[in-house]
Amino acid sequence: MMTIFKLTRKNMADLLLSLNGTTKLTPLMVLQDAWNTIHTHKEPLEAFISSDMPPIVHKIIKPTKREIGFSLNEIVSLGNQIEFTNFPQSTVQNWVKRDVKELIGSPQLGKKYTIEQAAMLFIVEDLKATLDFESIRNILTLVFNNIEDRTDDIVNPTDLYAAYSSVFDKIHHHTLPTMKSSATGSVNELIDQFIKEECKGLLPSFEGVKEENLNIVLNVLIVSVLTVQSAFYQAATKKYVTSALILKKIN
Repeated sequence: MMTIFKLTRKNMADLLLSLNGTTKLTPLMVLQDAWNTIHTHKEPLEAFISSDMPPIVHKIIKPTKREIGFSLNEIVSLGNQIEFTNFPQSTVQNWVKRDVKELIGSPQLGKKYTIEQAAMLFIVEDLKATLDFESIRNILTLVFNNIEDRTDDIVNPTDLYAAYSSVFDKIHHHTLPTMKSSATGSVNELIDQFIKEECKGLLPSFEGVKEENLNIVLNVLIVSVLTVQSAFYQAATKKYVTSALILKKIN
């Protein structure tokens, strides 16, 4: 039986960073680490290779010196590997043609989209959990400027995606963390405080951000983490609805 291989957002962020050369990790190293984290009994490498991964994953683990680009189909395939994500191809086509056209732009590597454009689409998918497209455009244009020139952005799309993914990873994939400050309040208030503290702690990692833009970046980070948290709750809700309906049929 073929094993389904899902990635956390942090896994996907690490994968994108490995592809653009930000880290010393190779895409294969990132995927193997993700596999070993999920399969604590250390299933053999053969199981990892034969797991249910789309062709784009097999493509990107092959070493290349060229800048890698993605077709829209490949971005959709990658996106559907991320947990709590629903990435219909027809929906994404509407995004790039209409809903967030001014944010994504046309393919910048011939007929292929760049790593940053793929990250932008993953960010849009996350924000769609709670925001409409007008709100998404308004919030993202606070940190992203000319779509044809990523050098004038306040932050890089891949870096933003990696940052908020790391915060959500701490919430969802690790034991209850210790608050840095003497926090009091309800569980929801504590989670909110934790998210704010973690996002604030990431600000120094964004090099070159002007002092007057730090609060903008902080709020965009917080919004992004909260929308992913919302996507998790939506997925959990659907799971329990399905369980209730199945139990009803059994009874």
